[in-house]
Parts: sequence; C-alpha cells; structure tokens
Amino acid sequence: MNLLLPSSMCEFQRRFAERAAQQLHGDARVVALLLAGSAISDDMDEFSDLDFIVVCQEQALAEVLASKRQIAESLGTLVAAFSGEHVGEPQLLICLYAEPLLHVDLKFVDASALDRRVETPLVVWADAATTARLQQGTAQWPARDAEWFEERFWIWVHYGLSKVGRGELFEAIAMLNFLREQVVGPLLARSQQRDQRGVRRLERHFPAQRQALAATLAGHDHAAVVAAYRAHIALYLSLRAAAVPANRKLDGEALVQHFLDSLDQATTHG
Repeated sequence: MNLLLPSSMCEFQRRFAERAAQQLHGDARVVALLLAGSAISDDMDEFSDLDFIVVCQEQALAEVLASKRQIAESLGTLVAAFSGEHVGEPQLLICLYAEPLLHVDLKFVDASALDRRVETPLVVWADAATTARLQQGTAQWPARDAEWFEERFWIWVHYGLSKVGRGELFEAIAMLNFLREQVVGPLLARSQQRDQRGVRRLERHFPAQRQALAATLAGHDHAAVVAAYRAHIALYLSLRAAAVPANRKLDGEALVQHFLDSLDQATTHG
C-alpha cells in the first residue's frame, strides 16, 4: 500500500501515521484515511497534532462510532481519550498517545461529509470513489466580514469591562483572551487574506504586531486589565481603519470608551 504523508512529519509522527494507516486499511468498514490541519500545507513540526479523518462506509458508520475508543486503542498506547461534544463534534475522538506523547484527533465520517468541507484534506490512502468525491467541489474556510466584527466588538468589550468594574478580574482576563481569539486574530488574518484561525501562529505571520498584541495581555491587576482593554480597542480601531465596515457603531464606540475611561479613573483614584 502506497501512503502519502507530509515530508515535514517528524519520525515519531510518521511511525504512528504509518501504523494507523496499516491498521485502518485492514478494517473493511473504512474506505479512506485523510489528514487535515497543518499536514495539508506540509507545515508540521514536532509539536503538531495528527488530525485524521477516517472515512467509513455509510452503512457501517454507526457501528464504527460505537467502537471508536476500541479503534483508537488499537492504533497505539492510548493514555486518554474523550469525544468532541463540547465542540459540536460527537464523531470526533480526541486522543493522547504515549511513547512519545502525541495528540491525535480521529474524526469518523462517511463520504457525504466530504461535500461540506472547509478544507481539502491530504489523502493518506483512499478508494477510488472517495478520491473522486474529493475532486468534486471546493473547500470554503469560514470567513467573517468587517461588519460581523463591528456588530459584536463593542458589546463584548463592554461585557468584559463590566467584569472589571465588579472586580471579577479572572473573568475579565478570560474575555481579553476571547477578544484576541474571536476578533483581533481573525482580523489580522483577514488583512493578509489568510484563513481566519483565531490566534494560530500570529507570532510567525504578524511579527510587526507582536508588541501591540502583547499589550492586550494582563495579569491579575485592575490597572493592568484596564490597560489591556484599552490596547485591544486601539488595535481593533487600527485594523478597522484598513477595512471600514458599513455598520460602524460610533455611538456605541463612544459610550464604551467613556465607560472604560471611568474605570481608568477609578484605578487612579483608588
């Protein structure tokens, strides 16, 4: 059996992938093994996960899903595994393997799922029907427009600032992280026509923004958290200026800025 694996795979990842491919090829219910994630762009390193898509015969999928943990155990030394209901993916099994430690996602689908893909996976091996199906249509990564961000940003900032005002700094810090993941990271990606993937590899792709991004981090301190929200707003406004949304919320922006100033004054007087 000829396997197609990324050249950037390190040796222990390759050993696991080859063993998994051989094991799953021997299961008559499985018609293809695909790789998603950084394997698609051949941009893996020793810290990369293996994101497998296990394509099954439609009539066998329920049976395979019922035994997905046993299948995972057959692929290597399984340390722990849980299914992906928390991300709306009950067909996903998230695994940690030993010798050495390796994070592996196993997503079990039938071929119809390939028609609704956000990216076109790498074919490790596949039958002719699955190969033909992948050649049909195109993948479309979800892309949010400037209006989507503007409609939400000031609401989210106010929510986080209200936690600052109440003294719930841990929650306010969590909201800073959320803003970076849901707004700033995707907007930076959008500025370079990259896929919007949260904060993935921002350091690599946007070195000029590293200092501005670092300013949105904060420790458990009122003044530091307020300053981080101010930095978030400044960074958002600079990104918004490059692609002005049609639904600019100038009144909301002014009100949220005023609320932030009041929290800043509370810090000064405190």
